[in-house]
Amino acid sequence: MLNFNTKKAMKKLSLIVVFSIILTGCAEQQTRIACVGDSITEGAGIILQDKYSYPAILDSLLPEKFQVLNSGRSSTTLQKKGDFSYWNTKEFYNLFAFNPDIVLIKLGTNDTKPQNWDKESFEKDYQALIDTIRTMKSSPQIILCIPVPVFATKWGINDSTLVAGVIPVIENIARKNQLKMIDLYTPLKTKHNLFPDDIHPNESGTELIAKIIADFINGKTTTVQNLN
Repeated sequence: MLNFNTKKAMKKLSLIVVFSIILTGCAEQQTRIACVGDSITEGAGIILQDKYSYPAILDSLLPEKFQVLNSGRSSTTLQKKGDFSYWNTKEFYNLFAFNPDIVLIKLGTNDTKPQNWDKESFEKDYQALIDTIRTMKSSPQIILCIPVPVFATKWGINDSTLVAGVIPVIENIARKNQLKMIDLYTPLKTKHNLFPDDIHPNESGTELIAKIIADFINGKTTTVQNLN
């Protein structure tokens, strides 16, 4: 027969095993979100990017079962032929190691520069990016983000190309691929005060962006379009 101490030890061991199984189950259920983007995603102009970039704030707004990766890289274009293509960054390759369940794409701002902009190239490479992401083992949900407004032309970045060129292409790509789209342009077009250099949002701006995205993920938003 087992003595009292042996029974007690076995009971404690059983509890440890049960809790380990529960914790393992929770880890397996974690939803990984990757935020693909440029300097606005990376958090340019923000001192504590790991705390106040919009992916970091998004991570704090969502329940614990979500894990958010900031995969933004400053100055990058979606186009492969751009002056600094996202395709050539470590952040792009890190996506495959992260194996996300959801990928948010917010690129296009740097593509508006005169030396970069080419409608056909932008559309072709956007489709190529979607097709590449779809090869991931996780078969992630892909969500397209309409970029935030450009309040003044700087470094060649301009709002006219964004509105007349980039946004229509993103809408067409979303429709063609039956992907959901988050409009970050409309709710922020009256928020110039949140963009101290006219291009990049401050901490209040990144908080608003994160809230818009979080509301979508939590099923509360009205700013998401599903183009069919």
